[in-house]
Amino acid sequence: MNMKPYFIRAEWDEEAGVWVATSDDVPGLVTEEATMESLVEKLKVILPELLEANGIKFDQDVPFEIMTRRFEIAQNA
Repeated sequence: MNMKPYFIRAEWDEEAGVWVATSDDVPGLVTEEATMESLVEKLKVILPELLEANGIKFDQDVPFEIMTRRFEIAQNA
């Protein structure tokens, strides 16, 4: 039986220079990393830990989906 993936939002914080991840599906999730790749690797470790800490039981790997958002300004030449 396939588990529904946990939905994670990742937004670029221009001022801090990091990706910030939060989720309504994973109580207490707020973490940041400088690159998207390092954020994904961090999420692979902390998602199961946070779910377990919140009493959410799972017997298999924890699937997750990341929706990213980053705003930029293109300068007029």
